[in-house]
Amino acid sequence: MAIAALGADKPGLVSDITHFIFDYGCDIEDSRMIAMSGEFALIIQVSGVWNAVAKLESSLPVLENRLGLKLMSKRLSLRQKNTELLPYEIDVVALDHPGIVYHLANFFSERKINIEELSTSCYSAAHTGAPMFSVHMEVGIPGDIQLAELKDAFLDFCDNLNLDAAIEPIK
Repeated sequence: MAIAALGADKPGLVSDITHFIFDYGCDIEDSRMIAMSGEFALIIQVSGVWNAVAKLESSLPVLENRLGLKLMSKRLSLRQKNTELLPYEIDVVALDHPGIVYHLANFFSERKINIEELSTSCYSAAHTGAPMFSVHMEVGIPGDIQLAELKDAFLDFCDNLNLDAAIEPIK
């Protein structure tokens, strides 16, 4: 089951949520948690025997009320790993401007390459204070795509948008 949470950030949220999951005999398989501008966001995948997951799911309104978070859950089916996909990571840095994530996502979407994970951040350049933007992505590249051609096309694409980028296999 996947659980998503959103609400005001405060100390102890991660402890409270993970303790709740533990109390129902479930295990955390995968998770992403972040605090942004005073808000807390989480998506977490839990597993367990069917009745433990069902009890956890039915008890989420209690946790939602106790912590003042908005919670959503969704049952998941087992996903078969696609061994035909090559895992790659992409790192991009540029002067901050609107549309960077859209253009990157569109580049990969047009080539039927799935973005598995994406994170971004803004910061000030060390010496100049210029507003900078960084993107880290993990993608699954289908085995029938010519990697050299993809890399060349991606780097040309980034040059045209004045993005500094690297694309490397995940080891």
